[in-house]
Formats: sequence, C-alpha cells, structure tokens
Amino acid sequence: MPARRIIPCLDVKGGRVVKGVRFEGHTDAGDPVELALRYRDGGADEIVIYDITASAEQRTVDYDWLARVARALDVPLCVAGGIRTLEQAIACLEHGADKVSVNSPALERPELITEIADAAGSQCVVVGVDSRKIDGEWQTFQYTGDASTIRRTPRLMLDWIVEAQERGAGEVVLNCMDQDGVRDGYDIPQLAAARERLTIPLIASGGAGAARHFPEVFAGADVSGALAASIFHFNRVSIAEAKAASRAAGFEVR
Repeated sequence: MPARRIIPCLDVKGGRVVKGVRFEGHTDAGDPVELALRYRDGGADEIVIYDITASAEQRTVDYDWLARVARALDVPLCVAGGIRTLEQAIACLEHGADKVSVNSPALERPELITEIADAAGSQCVVVGVDSRKIDGEWQTFQYTGDASTIRRTPRLMLDWIVEAQERGAGEVVLNCMDQDGVRDGYDIPQLAAARERLTIPLIASGGAGAARHFPEVFAGADVSGALAASIFHFNRVSIAEAKAASRAAGFEVR
C-alpha cells in the first residue's frame, strides 16, 4: 500500500475554523489561512477544508477565498461545501483545489458523483460520509454542519459507500459521528467494515486524541489515511508526532 497520509481538517463556519464534539457545540479554533499554512509547514500530506454550513444554507464555497488559500499551499488541497453541480466542482478545481468532496448534495442526487468523475477524473472526487450506529446499523446523515440542520437519511452507510464507489468516487472519507471530537480513538470496527466493502482509498475521520491513535487505525482498519482536527488545532499532537508514532509501528508515511 502507498504511504499512509496524515490529513488535518479545517471545518470553516462564518470564515473561522471551528470544532465541536459529535458535530455539536462548535468553538472557535482560529483563522483558516493561518492554520493551513501552519499545517503545510508542519508536514501535512494533504489539507481538507470544509465549509460546513454551505449545503444547509444552499450556497457553495467562496472561489476567491479558495484561490487565496490554494496559492499559499504546496500540498494537495481538498475542498467541500455546497458543491451541487458539475460547474461548481470544476470552478473549485480551477481556483486551486486538487480534489472536491461532496456529501449532502451527493445523497440528494447521486449522479453528481459520476458527472464530476467523468469530467475531471475519479482522482478528483471524494465522497464524504457522516454516519452513526442506530438500532444496530450504521446510518447516513446529512447537513451535519449545524446541530439544528442534521438529518438522518434512509441510506445505510455500507450500502452508500459501495454505490459511491460504483458511481466513480476516487476516495471515501468516513466521518464516524459518535467519535467526532471525543479524542478516544477512531471507530475501528466501523472503519474496518467499510474497508471490506471498498477497493478505493478510505480515510478515517473522527476520534483522534493521541499520536498512538494513528497507527492503531492503520493497523485495525487498513485505512489509507487518517484525518484529524482538534488535536492539531489546539496543539495536543503535532503532525510530526503522529507520523513518528506511525513509523515506529512499522507504517510508511511521507
């Protein structure tokens, strides 16, 4: 397998990076450009920026702002937030994003995945999936950027990720909602179940709280990368420490 990736995630709301617990109670974590540059300098393999309220507010990302961030970075940049059309996805790529991530809009219109993949290539299409276990099954949710808009969908997570792959997604980011922000480790059983269904890269999200959690999820779920937010934003763990722990456990990292 290629080298495992350590990926900082910036959830942006109202122009600021925020972080909550289980997708609720967001607190300010800083300026997105300043944090992106800090992570670039700190050895991030990729940076993900989510405009977390864009879908619920029926808008998309600010392309000019995206271009300013992209010009400052020399690592891959994935952007998400209200991308509902092929034209919006292409505009994000033209303004400096290397990948676009679609979540709630893809649940509403799954054909969007195929449209972007056909036009730009599967390597540019990431499908974000927010899920939590209810009545013994992992259910998919949308509009998770604000507690007041979160909505459960009829789709089961394991079915939806397979459909996303079949429609042309090049990667899946699985956000395990019940672990989000709690810092006691990734949801390895859920991620391992997802890994068994996919042939494309799977990125773990939700639960990182210590450097050891990165090699634990690489070993336990065989994910291609691990995404984290609050532990990096608030300097609890550095990217270098996460990589050192992964190397010490025998995993190749960049």
